[in-house]
Amino acid sequence: MWLDRIAGHSTPSGQVDSRSNSPLPPRRTSSRLSPNIHNNRPGSSRQTSSLSVLLTPSDSTTSLPATARGDRSPLRQIAARSRPSDVADPLDVLNGILGKQNANWDSSPDVDFDSKPSELVEDIDFQGLSLEDFVSKKDEPRRIISTDVGAQTVQQFEREQNKFQDLHSAITSCDEVSSSMETYLNDFQNELGTVSAEIETLQSRSIQLTAMLENRRNVEQLLGPAVEEISISPKTVKLIAEGPIDENWVKALNEMESRSASIEAKVSGSNSTKSVEDVRPLLTDIKNKAVERIRDYLVSQIRALRSPNINAQILQQQRLVKFKDLYSYISRAHPALTGQITQAYINTMRWYYLSHFTRYRQALESIKIYPSDRNEVLGGDPSAHKTGSAVAGSRAGSAAHDPFSLGRRVDILRAGAQIAISSYLAEEDNSFHGLEVPFRNFNLAVVDNVSAEYSFMTEMFSTLTFQQISRKAVEIFEPVFGLGQALTKQLIEHTTDALGVLICVRLNQHAAFELQRRKVPVADSYINGVNMQLWPRFQVIMDTQCESLKRVAANTGRSAVSALSLAGGDDLNKSSAPHFLTQRFGQLLHGILVLSSDAGDDEPVANSLKRLTAEFDNLLTKLSRIGGDAKRRERFLYNNYSLVLAIISDTQGKLAVEQKQHLDEMLKNVGKRS
Repeated sequence: MWLDRIAGHSTPSGQVDSRSNSPLPPRRTSSRLSPNIHNNRPGSSRQTSSLSVLLTPSDSTTSLPATARGDRSPLRQIAARSRPSDVADPLDVLNGILGKQNANWDSSPDVDFDSKPSELVEDIDFQGLSLEDFVSKKDEPRRIISTDVGAQTVQQFEREQNKFQDLHSAITSCDEVSSSMETYLNDFQNELGTVSAEIETLQSRSIQLTAMLENRRNVEQLLGPAVEEISISPKTVKLIAEGPIDENWVKALNEMESRSASIEAKVSGSNSTKSVEDVRPLLTDIKNKAVERIRDYLVSQIRALRSPNINAQILQQQRLVKFKDLYSYISRAHPALTGQITQAYINTMRWYYLSHFTRYRQALESIKIYPSDRNEVLGGDPSAHKTGSAVAGSRAGSAAHDPFSLGRRVDILRAGAQIAISSYLAEEDNSFHGLEVPFRNFNLAVVDNVSAEYSFMTEMFSTLTFQQISRKAVEIFEPVFGLGQALTKQLIEHTTDALGVLICVRLNQHAAFELQRRKVPVADSYINGVNMQLWPRFQVIMDTQCESLKRVAANTGRSAVSALSLAGGDDLNKSSAPHFLTQRFGQLLHGILVLSSDAGDDEPVANSLKRLTAEFDNLLTKLSRIGGDAKRRERFLYNNYSLVLAIISDTQGKLAVEQKQHLDEMLKNVGKRS
């Protein structure tokens, strides 16, 4: 319902009007009274008065419900006091509209006028209904729009005066803070203006720098290649002058050399510029520094080769060949200095190999060799071997050795592992060996070291020709070759071991073939020199064998014949068994044929065998004529030739075929005689 509220109220005397400081909005002249006496909004935490207007001064000490306790209709009393006399009662008008009597309001059991409404509703949603329909509608929870400001009594305001005073102090503080913030913001705005001006300056400067950068790029694009050709980076210069010599140092050296070549080309050309002339003195200084450092490095490594117990091949591979570009550079930059360094290396390695091979030869000399005796020939006297205490002692140590039998000695030519024995093992070996054992080990060491040194020199001294490298390698190994030839002479000088000498010949040929396969011409002179020692000695031994047979044949029929017979002189006249010289001859011939299976026509072995075979045939003929009848003599010859043929039956090669054919002819001749 609508109630007209009296607008004018006076403040009672003696009471302070605090409404001027109240934060509440001014009082409205009219207000609406909610039809719901009790209206508790769900979720609301605040209870407010049901009356939205302040009481008049005369009613300020008495609450509205208290004045109406004796009357069931307090609204009527309020309306009667505040309504002019000439105005009809609004409740009556409203009841007339609704068709109800005043008694209904008074007698309504659901209306409690003693309680205050919780909130005043400024606007009621009638949902498009008329007022009568809206009232007759069933009570439903209605949405009440709460007002922002609720009415408060003077007593409540007085009770909450301290809160309002605190609020006023807080607001004052906020004003001060706001004033300070305003000052700060003004200063910040001024600073922003300054910064904005600086940004504009920076933008203009940035535009200028961008233009300068673009111009520089254009200039760099035009001048960059030309500058790059004549410039050397500071890092490269510092590395060459102070850095350690390693892979990076070699790279820096190559870079400096390429720049130097480019500068020299520009100087010699017609387009020389002042910048090139300015760079040349600096380039000369860095080149001289590089030459100096390379010289010191190479000299230090050459000096290290003279250190005791140093392995030259390891140092060559890890410290010299790895930096072979240094030698190539210095040979181009300073040829005279390169020649001196090369000669220093040759002298050092000459001493190195000579000292090591000297110790190795001394170790090989400690190997025990089968003793040689001048009577160890085909026609020698077996009883003469036992003469002399020294010879007898050495023979006792080598009793199993047969100078005319090849046996397992040929295995040294067929050995797959071509590795020389070490000095330690040579000194500790107490067994007897043929003269070919020390010869083989020394020459294997020579071949391996010559090959390694020649390979290193061709890789290290790549600026030299192969002929120059070969001559320098020969100069290094010349003393070693002298040691090898001296050792060979020592081994074969007094020996009568034809098979041992021939084995040394084949070992020397194998060494020559291996050097040819490795394409190392350095030791050709040494190989030829050793051949010139071995072949003559072999021919001398073969001549000695022939002379021994000739001497026996000349003494046939004398007292010496009985010493050469198997059963004595008288038994020789009756026996047709093979002579013991035939066994010796067959074994010697077998060994020579086995060692000469691949012999060429230019070897002196064939001629020596022809002479030896002729002397043997002559000896058998003379022995067959000693006593007995012709039939015994034929059986004697047949048995001897058959024995020799059986011994050499497994041999191969051109010489073996010739010897077999000769023996077949001799057997046929014996058959014809019978």
